[in-house]
Amino acid sequence: MSDNLKGKMIGAVTWSSIDRFGQQAVQFVIGMILARLLSPSDFGLMGMVAVFSALSFVLIESGFGLALVRKKDANETDFNTVFYFNIGVSVFLYLVLFFTAPLIAQYFNQPLLTSLSRIIFLSILFNAFYLIPFIKLGIILDFKTIAKVNLISTGISGAIGVLLAYLNWGVWALACQQVCYHFLRMVSFYLFVKWKPSWLFSFSVIREFWKFSINILGTSVLNVLFNNLFVFLIGKYYSTKQTGYYSQSNKLSETFNFSFQAILVGSTYNLFTQIQHDDERFRRIFREIANKVSVVTFPVMISLIAMAKPLIFTLLGAKWLPSEHYFQLLCVASLFGPLYTLNINALNARGESKNTLIIEIIKKSLTIGVVIFSFQYGIETMLCGYAASNFIAYAISAWFLKKSLTHYLKHQFEDFVKSVLVGLGIAGVLYLEGIIISNNYLLFSCQLISAAGIYLLVIQQIQPALFESGKKFILEKLGKVN
Repeated sequence: MSDNLKGKMIGAVTWSSIDRFGQQAVQFVIGMILARLLSPSDFGLMGMVAVFSALSFVLIESGFGLALVRKKDANETDFNTVFYFNIGVSVFLYLVLFFTAPLIAQYFNQPLLTSLSRIIFLSILFNAFYLIPFIKLGIILDFKTIAKVNLISTGISGAIGVLLAYLNWGVWALACQQVCYHFLRMVSFYLFVKWKPSWLFSFSVIREFWKFSINILGTSVLNVLFNNLFVFLIGKYYSTKQTGYYSQSNKLSETFNFSFQAILVGSTYNLFTQIQHDDERFRRIFREIANKVSVVTFPVMISLIAMAKPLIFTLLGAKWLPSEHYFQLLCVASLFGPLYTLNINALNARGESKNTLIIEIIKKSLTIGVVIFSFQYGIETMLCGYAASNFIAYAISAWFLKKSLTHYLKHQFEDFVKSVLVGLGIAGVLYLEGIIISNNYLLFSCQLISAAGIYLLVIQQIQPALFESGKKFILEKLGKVN
C-alpha cells in the first residue's frame, strides 16, 4: 500500500471510528433514557414503519452513489444529474407513501400509523437533498467532516427526542427524533461542503450508471426487505409489545454490528476501487483487513451473547428483559456480518455487482424458506433459522471471492478461526461469572471488566502490532505522547 493511500486509509478509519463510537456513545445514552421514558409498544410502532423508510432511502440512492465513487473522472454533470434524479424519486415516493399510509395502518391494525408514518416519511425528502454532499466527502475520504455532521445531528436530534419523551409525547418523540436527525444532516452537510447544484442534467449519465447500479439497487432492496421481514411479520401477527421487544433487541444488536461494519469495513469499498486491477495487492490488503476485522468482531459479539441478560437489564431496564433471547439470536446471526460485507465490497469494487446480487438472492431465498418452515414455531425458531441462512450466505460469498481473486477458502478460514476461539474462551469465563453473581448490575460490571481484561491480554499475545498501534493511538489522543 503506497504511503499516500495508506495515510488516507488510516485517516478514514480513524475518523470512521470516531464517528461511529461517538454516535454510539450518544445513542446509548439517549437510548437508555428513552427506553425508560417510553413503552415497548412505542418502539413497536416505530418498527412497523421502519421498512418503508429504509426502502425509500435505498430507492432514492438507486446505487448511483457507489457508481459515482467508482467513476474516476466524475464531473459536475454526473453529480447534478444524480442529484435531480434523487429529488424526483424522493418526491414521488413520499407522495405514494403519504396516500397509502392508511393501508399501512390497516395492515398492522394500528390506526395511529396513518398520521405517524406521514410525519416520519418526511425524512425521505431530506435524505435526497444531502446525498450528493455526502458522496463527495466519501470520494475524497473526508470522513472527518462526515463524523462532525453525524455527531451534531445525532446529539441535537437525540436531545429533542428525550425532551419530547419527558413531556409525554410517547411515540411522537421517536418520530420527531428521526425526522430532525435527517433534517439536521441535510443542513449540516451543505454548511460544511459548500456544494450548490447547477442546472445540469444528462440522461446519458443515467444510462451509463444504470448497468452497474441496477444490481446494487437490487441487492440493497433485497437487504432492506429481508432485514425488516421479521418485524413486518411480528408486527402483523403479534402484539405491539412483542414487536417492540424484537425491534429494540434488533437495534441493540445492529448498534454493535453496524459499528464494526462502518469502522472496519465501511470505507473499504473506496479503498478497493483504487486497487481493483492489482490482484496480488488486492489479496494482501484484503487479508490484512479481514484479519483485523475478525480479531475485533468475533470476541466482542460472542461476549455480548454471553452477557445479554445483565446488559439489557443495565442499559434498558427490567421491563426489556423479555427481549434477551431475541438479542442473543440476532447477535449469533450477525457474527459473520462484517466479513460478509467485506466480501461484498471487494466483489463490487471489482465490478462484479451482478455476482453480489446473485449472492443476495440466494441469501434471501434461504431466509424465505426459513420463515415458511419455522413461522408456526415462534419468533425464536425463526431467528435460529435466520442465523443459519446468514452463515451459509457468508460461505457462498467467500466462494465467489475465491473465484474472482483466487483467494483460497483455507486462507479465508484462517483469517477468523483464532478470533472465534478467543471469543468462546471469554464467553466461558463470563458464563461462570453469571452462575456465581446474581445481582445484574454487579454481574454486568464484573463481566465487562473481565471481558476487556482477557481480550487485551490475548490480543497483546496474538496481535502485538495491532495492540501497540491501538495503544499508541489512544495515548496520542490523550496527549500523553508527542
